[in-house]
Amino acid sequence: MAESNFIDYVKILCRSGKGGAGSRHYHRAKYVPKGGPDGGDGGRGGHIILRGNRNLWTLLHLRYQRHIFATDGQSGGAGRSFGKDGEDRIIEVPVGTAVFDAESGEFLAEITRDGEEIKLLRGGKGGLGNWHFATSTNRAPRYAQPGQPAIEKSVILELKLLADVGLVGFPNAGKSTLLSSISAARPKIADYPFTTMEPSLGIVSYRDGKSFVMADIPGIIEGASEGKGLGLRFLRHIERNAVLLFMIPADSSDIRQDYEVLLNELRQFNPDLADKSRVLAISKSDMLDDELREAIQAELPEGVPSIFISAVTGQGLTELKDLLWREVNSDERDQTLSFTHRPLDIRHRVPEEDEFIFHQEDDDDERELLTDEDWNDEFWEEESSVNPD
Repeated sequence: MAESNFIDYVKILCRSGKGGAGSRHYHRAKYVPKGGPDGGDGGRGGHIILRGNRNLWTLLHLRYQRHIFATDGQSGGAGRSFGKDGEDRIIEVPVGTAVFDAESGEFLAEITRDGEEIKLLRGGKGGLGNWHFATSTNRAPRYAQPGQPAIEKSVILELKLLADVGLVGFPNAGKSTLLSSISAARPKIADYPFTTMEPSLGIVSYRDGKSFVMADIPGIIEGASEGKGLGLRFLRHIERNAVLLFMIPADSSDIRQDYEVLLNELRQFNPDLADKSRVLAISKSDMLDDELREAIQAELPEGVPSIFISAVTGQGLTELKDLLWREVNSDERDQTLSFTHRPLDIRHRVPEEDEFIFHQEDDDDERELLTDEDWNDEFWEEESSVNPD
């Protein structure tokens, strides 16, 4: 992976801006001995916002920008002058990016459309100036509200590719060969296991100018859901696929058993994957005669559409496209996005990213991590200063 620019997992530290303090100013002018309070409100702190960008296909740009901080709001001034709001920080991510809490692994949000914006961290509210607290019995309040503190959080961004069809199979099952045969994608192909080291996307042309997207991931082996092989790191990329194309070579000793092993690994990774539409393709079928094909056909799992193909000779590829197109455009098309994000645990994390150490230095003051629910007017009033400007 060191030679690749495909980055699909990044851990970053985000901090919203703190709100500006309200002013405790009093109006002073010639011939106006008691002008009264006129301290302005503080500006709000900047937000941390996620925005989907269809022109991005990887999280590489965030690998070299681990700290993303919004600016603080400015304090209020005299004459009821409001402080300037802090500048928001917008993080542009590829469509299909999910956000998790780095500490607990809890799923927080996801970006599924181009231009979609999600407010990840809200900036602190600005404090009210002392003119808000003037009453008939307290005409010269000597206090104003401080601004809300910043919110700081370490998050994990995980890219899950958006594709119509996802290829599932053991190493050397012919997935990359099939993708290169029916699309313009040119994945690496070689006669050894785990040739595919990163996901590949291909646009498959269909009749009348129609097309659909196919995704290839590294081969899955038994125990992949427990961390064996490369499949665990890339299984996330088939969670958003509408149809799963299982590929098992014709020279397999037990096709039904191989299919059950692959299906079980998907269930262990995310149970929702077992509910997706499935198609079974028997690859490398150019080596079969009619007798062997009938014997294999009798052993195939029931209830799953199956087809014999050969990416080298082109056998069955047209029929495969027809079958996939019908499955992709069935009534269950919304399965692309409708699934439950499993929380991140130790098995689903990338060690080199999780061991990343954030060096944080605050020269001004120590920032307390509070949410909007933890901060209320009663707290503000208790912490308000009583000394006028």
